[in-house]
Amino acid sequence: MVYKYELHTHTAEISRCSSISAKDLVRFYKSKGYTGLCITDHFFNGNTSVPRDLPWEERVELFYSGYELAYEEGKKQGFDVFFGWEWTFRGTDILTYGLGKEWLLAHPEVWELSINDYCDLARESGAFLVHAHPFREAAYIDMIRLFPRKVDGVEVLNAMRNDFENERANEYADNYGLLKVAASDNHVGRIKRYCGIKTAKRVRDMREMAELIRRGEVELFTEYEDAE
Repeated sequence: MVYKYELHTHTAEISRCSSISAKDLVRFYKSKGYTGLCITDHFFNGNTSVPRDLPWEERVELFYSGYELAYEEGKKQGFDVFFGWEWTFRGTDILTYGLGKEWLLAHPEVWELSINDYCDLARESGAFLVHAHPFREAAYIDMIRLFPRKVDGVEVLNAMRNDFENERANEYADNYGLLKVAASDNHVGRIKRYCGIKTAKRVRDMREMAELIRRGEVELFTEYEDAE
């Protein structure tokens, strides 16, 4: 049996740029035959709807609520939902897996750290870090930044990026021996194509997923909406 996972999604409750609710996101991916997904809403230094003037504990609780809504719906649907986030520095985005709400509560300094210090702290704490869409170009991104010594993997297939950018990401991963990840960066639900990971076993959490990726026991895939 094959299990399909989506590792890069955004909820309308937390990510300002998303138009799909946490519950609808779960229902949608369940209908597509997926086993689970990871909620990776934009962190406080990104495009978040969480007010920056709230006390740290309130900010973390509100940020976590998008995942909680998805998780509760997942329990009803028999669908796995994992927690992560997308940490941002001037358009450079780091998907952070394997840490939880308690870690965030204990590290109020985390959103003001430099990107190098953030990556070091997160990895020292057991996080699995993936550089999302590293060759993305946009008007608000002043330069492409690469941190091959600070991350574990690279998003080499991103459904929202073009083939050129994904191919450059794949070359980057090859050149530095970085692990490869595929995901959709889904903000809306139904999109033209989907990228994800297939496994031969059902994973319990993102730390187990990271171990499978490290051991090369996953398959990256791309599917198209009109293929159904």
